[in-house]
Amino acid sequence: MIIFGTKGYLYQLAILTLVCGRCGNPSAHALRKRVTKFTLFFVPLFPFSTKYATQCTFCGAEQRVTKEQAEQLQAQEAAGSHGNPYGQPQQPYRS
Repeated sequence: MIIFGTKGYLYQLAILTLVCGRCGNPSAHALRKRVTKFTLFFVPLFPFSTKYATQCTFCGAEQRVTKEQAEQLQAQEAAGSHGNPYGQPQQPYRS
């Protein structure tokens, strides 16, 4: 008897201040990474699906982003928190 399946993991990568594409409010957006791993006998072996998304904390809208966009948003967040003491300027995000 072989027991196999999948298990999902959710990682929060950053909190960004963006203008929501749905509600139009400048608010915090959580940048998240979802990884689905194949499991054998309840032991996660390897990832077979990775997805990135931002979620508006004001209206709850979730927007999928590519890996490259997620890396770019993380780089902007890192540069904004160190270079500007007042945070990064608000910018619209739409894909």
